[in-house]
Amino acid sequence: MTEVAVVDRNSPACRKVTLGTQVYEALSNRLVGGELAPGEKISLRHIADGLGTSVMPVREAVSRLVADGALEVSPNKAVSVPVMTRDMFCELTTVRVAIEGFAAEQAAFNHRAGDLATLSAHDAAFRHECSVDHPDRVAALSANRDFHFALYAAADLPTLLPIITGLWLKIGPVLNLDLRLSTQRLAIGGAEAQHARCIEAVRRRDGAAARAAIAKDIETTAALIASTGRLAP
Repeated sequence: MTEVAVVDRNSPACRKVTLGTQVYEALSNRLVGGELAPGEKISLRHIADGLGTSVMPVREAVSRLVADGALEVSPNKAVSVPVMTRDMFCELTTVRVAIEGFAAEQAAFNHRAGDLATLSAHDAAFRHECSVDHPDRVAALSANRDFHFALYAAADLPTLLPIITGLWLKIGPVLNLDLRLSTQRLAIGGAEAQHARCIEAVRRRDGAAARAAIAKDIETTAALIASTGRLAP
């Protein structure tokens, strides 16, 4: 007779894996959301205290993010967000246009009725921050991120989302740094116009138009960031 091992979900080993995953997701959200800036040093103790956990699961999460290329460890063991070079930024932008454009195209074909309502809600939140005199930068960042990921989720291709998340882990800090420092990009970037075009294309199930709108959104934002001179040579 074959013996079946019973997993105790309350065991220390199981709790450790779960906690490590939770910390990984929390740090990933900060990177994707632009809460951590390029070159910023990460204190494992500070993160552990902020999340109410020990340092061990933070180390586990950091190791995974280093493997993802989202964090780096210096020879003196300091952990930091990598500094983005102009060449790497251009490469990531090219890949994002291809992959995220494809996701938008598939969302036009595969979305469900509820997806349009979700996209419209995130678009409205972002549009509001673009139109007010004193926008909330954090709210704008969140609404923009939520719009993009709701769109990509609507593609209904589960293997695609981790790929896109991996790209945003690398580019999130620099993608949102400019918006954290200045609200000028909200005024001149035109992202809300591309979001509107994308929603309309999804509603018409026009994959080519949805892809074009997201590609334009990514390329325009990338050009504005490149023009600031904040990217490393």
